[in-house]
Amino acid sequence: MKMNIAVLPGDGIGPEIVEQAMKAVKAVCAKKGHELTYEYAITGACAIDEVGEPYPQATHDLCMKSDAVLFGAIGDPKFDNNPKAKVRPEQGLLKMRKDLGLYANLRPVINFPSLLHKSPLRRDLVEGVEFMCVRELTGGIYFGEKGRKDGGDTAFDTCVYTRVEVERILKLAFEFATKTERKKLTVVDKANVVETSRLWREVAQEMAPNYPTVETEFMFVDNAAMQLIQRPGNFDVMVTENMFGDILTDEASVIGGSLGMLPSASVGVHTSVFEPIHGSYPQAAGKDIANPLATILSAAMMFEYAFDLKEEGQMIRDAVNASLDAGVVTEDIAEDGKAAKTSEVGDWVADFIAKA
Repeated sequence: MKMNIAVLPGDGIGPEIVEQAMKAVKAVCAKKGHELTYEYAITGACAIDEVGEPYPQATHDLCMKSDAVLFGAIGDPKFDNNPKAKVRPEQGLLKMRKDLGLYANLRPVINFPSLLHKSPLRRDLVEGVEFMCVRELTGGIYFGEKGRKDGGDTAFDTCVYTRVEVERILKLAFEFATKTERKKLTVVDKANVVETSRLWREVAQEMAPNYPTVETEFMFVDNAAMQLIQRPGNFDVMVTENMFGDILTDEASVIGGSLGMLPSASVGVHTSVFEPIHGSYPQAAGKDIANPLATILSAAMMFEYAFDLKEEGQMIRDAVNASLDAGVVTEDIAEDGKAAKTSEVGDWVADFIAKA
């Protein structure tokens, strides 16, 4: 198969972790005989520094003509610490999602047996936990009208959703739930207070009869945040709006013991984007200590979702599991101070794939 990938390393540790993911991608393609072409582009703070905007047109053009996008992370303290900055790296991420029509973010919450002892929750609560979070990505308060008035002393952010936006993300979530073993969908909202949430619940209730094999439940977001800690094993597929999803998926990410282990896929109208859920971790940039496994696992999702190559995705997952079992991991999850470098983990995974 011919595979054409846009590679967007971004900021902070982005270039380092993406480099390791590309090692795995190249190893899989060499092993399976796929023809791989790829091209790099800038986004985030580095793009602001270079061309004055966080998601340049040239980067967008490359993404549009590619089969998939492998993305690192964006963000820089010089923007985080300046509340008056007019242009921010995160604006580039929002623009990329909007311009590519990436209305759904898929974040699998998975556990790795060798890391269960690192979870902040008791082992009996997290063992065997595996579920999918489906987050709406291009609507809600992040994209609504915002501004200041009264001389800057009053700020406002508007949360807006249309029926079409809600229907398309719920359709994807319902269809995903039909393919799971448990066939359960949890719709998370705040319908007792928020009008957009009432629209979400109304639409979900209308759609549920079309999916008779799926058990549909509704949960307020504050209760969902509590249930993720008390009973994470009760979830199968969770779907929610943009800001709620942003918060809940970060909470859920630590269930397995490390934020550096969870991948994601953003899918929708145009080219899909595959990225780790963590940030740019600027404190570690250039030190060769960041955990690359979430990005490597994002590459596995890329094979599966962008190219429908399940076996190739599993090859990467097997290599990651093997690296965990062998203790070839970075300092965030290493035991007894036996930490490998970022580049060493990437080399080990690629070598495992080549020899498999």
